[in-house]
Amino acid sequence: MTSNVNLQSELTCPECSHRKMETMPTDACQWFYECEQCHVLLKPKAGDCCVYCSYGTVPCPPIQQDKSCCS
Repeated sequence: MTSNVNLQSELTCPECSHRKMETMPTDACQWFYECEQCHVLLKPKAGDCCVYCSYGTVPCPPIQQDKSCCS
């Protein structure tokens, strides 16, 4: 089911530009993420379902599979 899904995404903090490669969860959306450098709390942008869709290099697994996310 997740064979064509990339679970690695690099998040970039919009405040300090710190980048970190993270493994995305496959069973839940991640609505919050704390930057380990400046400690700002990232939240999804309007219209996005999670922090990976807003700040990551790869969208979350459900979006990659053309499914609805976090319903």
